[in-house]
Amino acid sequence: MKCGETPVTRRQSRRLMVGDVPIGDGAPVSVQSMTNTETTDVTATVAQIGRLVDAGADIVRVSVPSMDAAEAFGQIRKQARVPLVADIHFDYKIALRVAELGVDCLRINPGNIGREERVRAVVSAARDRGIPIRIGVNAGSLEKDLQQKYGEPTPDALVESALRHIEILAKLDFKNFKVSVKASDVFMAVEAYRKLAKLIEQPLHLGITEAGGFRSGAVKSAIGIGMLLAEGIGDTIRVSLAADPVEEVRVGWDILKALRLRHKGINLIACPTCSRQEFDVIGTVNALEQRLEDIKEPLDVAVIGCCVNGPGEAKAAHLGITGGVRSLLYIGGEAVRKLSNDRLVDELEQVIREEIHKRSGQDTAIPAKVIPIKQTG
Repeated sequence: MKCGETPVTRRQSRRLMVGDVPIGDGAPVSVQSMTNTETTDVTATVAQIGRLVDAGADIVRVSVPSMDAAEAFGQIRKQARVPLVADIHFDYKIALRVAELGVDCLRINPGNIGREERVRAVVSAARDRGIPIRIGVNAGSLEKDLQQKYGEPTPDALVESALRHIEILAKLDFKNFKVSVKASDVFMAVEAYRKLAKLIEQPLHLGITEAGGFRSGAVKSAIGIGMLLAEGIGDTIRVSLAADPVEEVRVGWDILKALRLRHKGINLIACPTCSRQEFDVIGTVNALEQRLEDIKEPLDVAVIGCCVNGPGEAKAAHLGITGGVRSLLYIGGEAVRKLSNDRLVDELEQVIREEIHKRSGQDTAIPAKVIPIKQTG
């Protein structure tokens, strides 16, 4: 296996399209997030969607709890530059309306929208317009009879709930759907996805729901989603954090990059620092992360503070530095020149942008942000 290639063998699944984003059947694992603005505030919602797209979101979900929100969704859809999923519960009329307004996917559980004719109407609208449906099962909202049957949420309870909704769509010969079986407990979610993956051919939307705040939620999501992706299970992901949704996208991308499933932007390889460091590694890395957020092209950059592991890491990366009285710059595995430590961020940013320019053939000469190195002690 060559450096940069993933050892993951993906689960075979059906292909569906959310707007212009392919899901399943070997398509790249897509990254999703969800707006937390009031949907009726069109300006705020469109602005947040824009920030999510800039961070790398492939798909954005918007909650549509009312008909007023549905009408606002129509205005949002016209302005957004990314496929949108409408999150709908119980009211089938809202689903019908957003279908008319150009929704790219419906997140709606067929068993929760009432009588058969209502389900049939939603499925008919989705079929006619080529709109996929996501069945979203959550441990916190299992059907009462399943709660009674299992006593508490379990992987089997999640799977049984999912299969109920799937059966409704199967009776209507509708196969254009994906499924999620989320729980806040990592082991419960992982086992539920494993079980469901063996039972259906549709794509799976992964997530650890209500994972928590930024740090703890990112860790839980990385473990749970990462375990499944490493086994080849999962076609699209959403990291759920009690934090800015932009952070959900960033963490999602970090998970995919760690598993070598997708590559986007600068991948900074940095040492944890010790007394051997010849420059402020932590401050340098923090400044580079902020300055280089605009870069979408993939590039591995090693920032190592001393000459113990530095040369090996710098040679293996596309570009790297190893600390010294003047830090040594490597490009393509070869030592090129030395950089001044007191101007390291400025010089390294310039070198990175020049390398991106050469690789992409595009003008990436964007003015550098003025972000000083914060000393870490």
